[in-house]
Amino acid sequence: MKAQIVFASMTGNNEDMAEILSEELTTLGFDVTNTDVSFADATSYLDADLCIMVTYTYGEGIFTDELDDFYEQLIQLDLSGKKFAVMGSGDKIYKEHYCENVDDFKKAFEKCGATQAANPVKIENAVDDHDVILIENAAKEMLAAFKK
Repeated sequence: MKAQIVFASMTGNNEDMAEILSEELTTLGFDVTNTDVSFADATSYLDADLCIMVTYTYGEGIFTDELDDFYEQLIQLDLSGKKFAVMGSGDKIYKEHYCENVDDFKKAFEKCGATQAANPVKIENAVDDHDVILIENAAKEMLAAFKK
């Protein structure tokens, strides 16, 4: 099974999340490609069985330019038959906007016809030991989605 992880990271937090997820999925038997959104094209998801977005929410949920460009590419795709997962970081100081872009990408994947393989993972700021467990459990959920 081929997994494509695209991550967006300003502070390195999401890059860490993507790397942890990549390692766990590799251990579970996935062939994983991990790409920074600045160098990614949403069409790379067309060659994957599992499409993953690791995003951050900046401020009050407004997409940065690179996220906006990627999102616009993504919503044009037909990902029927593919599975997806979304995770990301945010800051609870923004209350109702906390990890809002995680939800935006979840809706985008659903619009494209993909099926959710794991519940979204939302992390406040940097990854801690508890968050590592959340990411590892999400990877196991993703594997289980292919065994149904």
